[in-house]
Amino acid sequence: MDQRFDVTERFAEGAQFIAGRLCGGTSGRMQDVVDPATGETVLHYELAGTGDVDAAVAAAREAFPGWSRATPGERSDTLHRFAAALAEDAEDLAAAESLNCGKPIRLSKEFDVPGSIDNAAFFAGAARHLEGKAAGEYSGDHTSVIRREPIGVVGSVAPWNYPLQMAAWKVLPAVAAGNTIVLKPAEITPLTSLLFAQAAQRAGLPDGVLNIVSGAGRDAGEHLVGHAGVAMTSFTGSTGVGRRVAEIATGTVKRIHLELGGKAPFVVFDDADLEAAVHGAVAGALINTGQDCTAATRAYVQRPLYDAFVSGVADLMATVRLGDPFDPSTDLGPLISHAQRDRVAGFVERARGYATVVTGGGAPDFGSGSALSKGAYYRPTLIAGAAQDSEIVQSEIFGPVLAVLPFDSDDEGIALANDTPYGLAASAWSRDVYRTGRATREINAGCVWVNDHIPIISEMPHGGAKASGFGKDMSAYSFEEYTQVKHVMYDNTAVARKDWHRTIFGDRG
Repeated sequence: MDQRFDVTERFAEGAQFIAGRLCGGTSGRMQDVVDPATGETVLHYELAGTGDVDAAVAAAREAFPGWSRATPGERSDTLHRFAAALAEDAEDLAAAESLNCGKPIRLSKEFDVPGSIDNAAFFAGAARHLEGKAAGEYSGDHTSVIRREPIGVVGSVAPWNYPLQMAAWKVLPAVAAGNTIVLKPAEITPLTSLLFAQAAQRAGLPDGVLNIVSGAGRDAGEHLVGHAGVAMTSFTGSTGVGRRVAEIATGTVKRIHLELGGKAPFVVFDDADLEAAVHGAVAGALINTGQDCTAATRAYVQRPLYDAFVSGVADLMATVRLGDPFDPSTDLGPLISHAQRDRVAGFVERARGYATVVTGGGAPDFGSGSALSKGAYYRPTLIAGAAQDSEIVQSEIFGPVLAVLPFDSDDEGIALANDTPYGLAASAWSRDVYRTGRATREINAGCVWVNDHIPIISEMPHGGAKASGFGKDMSAYSFEEYTQVKHVMYDNTAVARKDWHRTIFGDRG
């Protein structure tokens, strides 16, 4: 497929996937899908309305009895075929992800797509290993058995920063556990979610098990979250919207899984490998143009290394190449939209009043004749001298911006790392195993990396603490979100009148 393939032709039937087929929305409202590198519209489609959500939930409910009764082996076989189908579509998926999101093609090809394929392969195996306690006699007269059962229809809402991987993270554990699902991707980034669903159908996933509704959050999203036919909601996005999701979901007493915002600290102790920390900070801050809830956003550097760290990060950031996402030499693509670029720029411009912009802090100049001059680009930015309670340190920016602050004692460094509302991810940098051991224990985050920042693997869970939400994506731990535990108890005595009946009948027992 050409890297700038004809999206309009590919999705001519519409940008919804319900009951096994592409179809149009019925909201009466249109949406542009824009290439953020050029500002050009690549797809104009009708958004899903509440009626489309109802149809998708109905399809998922109809498919649930059959899929939930499929054996673990049958579900596993389907997911193995799904992983193979995704591998066959790897070039298309990478191109669509880069076109829709502005990701450098290297990131799409080397991270997003292979990571999603690996997730599918992992859950193909995990489908056979849903755990429950072994049968046992805990009361003496009874045998207890634990069943782990699917919940029902899952209504999931995914963000725009990693559309393909978020589709994988939402869909795969849900269907591996025997649930059916309605996924609402961000309306501005539906392309790879639709390709993902088509690959699943080609792999033999029954119609209705996976449905996609491409609609706006305030109508399609809220209707899905509050739908009486949906048994569980999984949401990834900002903490503010997560609060709204929780409020709506609580009204129908459904299970909630929330993966929310982050403000990851990057703690560098004075015995750290400086070169490794500098490279780790730049890579960790700039991945996906900083539009990553686990991105390194707050670097705390012990004072003996502080000046050298600031200088090293500034010099390395200056070498990062911004450009066409489809050029293999491009390191950094645009932000998702001009609105997001303006939001990031606003944080940086306000920070000039109380801190120093060491490098970056503006849009690159591609020249007026370049198509990229209309893109939503922003230069890698390093800010020093901000106070701990300042906006640039406390708020999630979601852009290529790193704030760096000094600290003196280890106690202070760990305290500063914990001093935001968020707790999704963090990293600690030191050659001392006792220092890093303490940091992993005392930093309150769902993941703490040691001498690295960002890597994820399918076998290990992803999820946060505090205002970063609760519940886990990936790994076998995610089955805790997508299954319910049922206790079954068998009488072993064959006695009609039980001893405990005396509580009712007294001496008449």
